[in-house]
Amino acid sequence: MGLRIEDYALIGNTRTAALVGRDGSIDWLCMPRFDSGACFAALLGDRENGRWLLAPRGKIRKVRRHYRESTLVLETEFETSEGVVAISDFMPIQESGYQVDLVRVVEGRKGTVSMRMEAVFRFDYGSIVPWVRRRDHGLSAIAGPDALRLRSPVRMFGQDFRTLAEFTVGERQTIPFTLTWFPSHEQEPGHKHPIHMLAETESWWRKWAAQCSIAAGPWRDAVVRSLITLKALTYGPTGGIVAAPTTSLPESMGGSRNWDYRYCWLRDATFTLYALLVAGYTEEAQAWREWLLRAVAGEPQKLQIMYGLAGERRLSEMEIPWLKGYEASTPVRIGNAAHGQFQLDVYGEVMDAMHTARAHGIEADADAWEVLKVIMDFLETGWREPDNGIWEVRGPHRHFTFSKVMAWVAADRAVKAVERHGHRGPIEKWRALREQIRKDVMAHAFNRELNAFVQYYGGETLDASTLLIPLVGFLPASDPRVVGTLEAIERNLMRDGLVMRYGSNSEVDGLPEGEGAFLACSFWYADNLVLMGRYDDARGVFERLLSLRNDVGLLSEEYDTRAKRMLGNFPQAFSHVALINTAHNLTTVARGPAHTRSTA
Repeated sequence: MGLRIEDYALIGNTRTAALVGRDGSIDWLCMPRFDSGACFAALLGDRENGRWLLAPRGKIRKVRRHYRESTLVLETEFETSEGVVAISDFMPIQESGYQVDLVRVVEGRKGTVSMRMEAVFRFDYGSIVPWVRRRDHGLSAIAGPDALRLRSPVRMFGQDFRTLAEFTVGERQTIPFTLTWFPSHEQEPGHKHPIHMLAETESWWRKWAAQCSIAAGPWRDAVVRSLITLKALTYGPTGGIVAAPTTSLPESMGGSRNWDYRYCWLRDATFTLYALLVAGYTEEAQAWREWLLRAVAGEPQKLQIMYGLAGERRLSEMEIPWLKGYEASTPVRIGNAAHGQFQLDVYGEVMDAMHTARAHGIEADADAWEVLKVIMDFLETGWREPDNGIWEVRGPHRHFTFSKVMAWVAADRAVKAVERHGHRGPIEKWRALREQIRKDVMAHAFNRELNAFVQYYGGETLDASTLLIPLVGFLPASDPRVVGTLEAIERNLMRDGLVMRYGSNSEVDGLPEGEGAFLACSFWYADNLVLMGRYDDARGVFERLLSLRNDVGLLSEEYDTRAKRMLGNFPQAFSHVALINTAHNLTTVARGPAHTRSTA
């Protein structure tokens, strides 16, 4: 039995990230980018698919871990019968150059503790055993384009295609290990002292976290941790933000709803901008907005729902048969076929993101407005088309309610760009389009028998995405149809205080049954309660969601309310973005993202 998803913590360098388990094993690491092949893939297989274990040899009595204050430096403390030892794990920020470092510093705190190390290097998701050679500083491992160097004063030896070490650490003694990736055709890069890198990395994160403009309050620590997580999931060179650093962590244990989330989704755009802007991170918001503009440039009918870290469009999906999957959840997928789907809502997300940036004083150049006008030209007829919907269903195209609402958002924000910001465009035509879409949604998306907006035109399935209707300003939260929709969701989609995306799903999405409560939807539910004036209820939902974070403050995509454990890729940017926004909604009701966006 492997570790639970929540037993992992994240370290990263705004280029890539690693998952470190409570047992001291790094079980997932892709280098040099988030979407590169993994050199440690035990998370989706076993230790023979690559991992790096560093832990006491004897029985461990207790494990305590935390991030050093306002940083992404993870400290794990092990207590044994011999004493206490701590391991600090981090990835130095690499502002330029091609190398990627991962540093582990062992520190003795009490007694003398016997330690062990096992490094299993496997490139290309555990499929390639590299050529490992001894070096004066430690060892090197090379295969194809990838090279690793492991430096340490500890003597290491090989056995059964693994690198092992046994050593002791005494009180106040520190023993470092530095793993460096570099292109195999390049010379080995230089190196810094690990303790110096630790100090520099702590300083970098604390300086970044200090920019947070959110006032002290009951949830400030949770918000700052979520902001740091969001920054860690940002690909620094381009400003793109990955949905998660992992692939194929299941939405149901043993199931096949296993997707690659190491890409950038347009649906996250506006929510992410609000989360960054309300916290004072204008530079990151601007970089995300610029990434968005570069990614969507081109023919509007070919707008994708997701792109690669630098805006790549071809994200071909394949299955990896040699990995047995997390807790036997197969298949393991690399790439994401949903990139080729048609999702109407992303047009609204792009227009709304640009509107949000403008409202906060981040104005794009004139060429950007020309791109947006071309998008509006397409929507004049494109809004009538059925699509795959926000949840990327792999079933038939339908006229999804949320998709049509976001088409309305696109027209609405285009009108306001002219009215409020002086852009030039056919405002009367866009006003007429906005009203036409509104009437269409009101006529076909509301089910009078259920007294609720439903998932798609003429259907009877409830969908949590309809919680966004008041949040994007389509209808006020006080509208009886919005209230009825929320009450229907409370009756039918709530599980242990959390919100499911939609009901029985196989008919809708063409996939096997089974998934957990979707955490972002649960935050949207709390946002609705805020707009309806039900502050105590909203606070209760928010506190419940906070209680689901793991011991270092991280959230996955979903939660299994029966098994009481996390599901889906981890950590999930969308969950942390929603946490930031809901905290701000509860703290500053009249100026929170829910109120601001609903009155945009």
